[in-house]
Amino acid sequence: MEARLNPFGSPVAGTFLKHLAAAGRVLGESTLPPATRELVLLRASQINGCAGCIDMHTKEALAAGETSTRLHLVAAWREATLFTEAERAALELAEQGTRIADAAGGVPDDVWANAAKHYDEEQLTVLVSFIALINAFNRLNVITQQPTAGDYRPGQHG
Repeated sequence: MEARLNPFGSPVAGTFLKHLAAAGRVLGESTLPPATRELVLLRASQINGCAGCIDMHTKEALAAGETSTRLHLVAAWREATLFTEAERAALELAEQGTRIADAAGGVPDDVWANAAKHYDEEQLTVLVSFIALINAFNRLNVITQQPTAGDYRPGQHG
């Protein structure tokens, strides 16, 4: 696959991408558990079919101590017994937030209430921000067909 364009070739787009990356670093300083963050980023990327982000977040999760078994089961988290109730709430929020156009009213109240049982207001804000951020990255990569999967090394962008 060959990229449709090089976003870093444009001064405006390159600056935009640097700001998105900086936003991710700021969010990473929050109290949201790193495992939850990587699971959510991975799940949204799976839904959006962004191979580069799937590669990145799988490797980052492994480097942070996540097990390969849990990572293999993220796509089927509802049937897996390896995720905590808090992680399940975050994964559901990530799915609903990623598939927002599929629900006429956006994220259902019960999904939000379940997430709010497990995360405080700051963590919820960070969780929603990560969901929005990864969806932006996924869409940029998928729309422009960035051939980035397979070569990522943990910590490469951080």
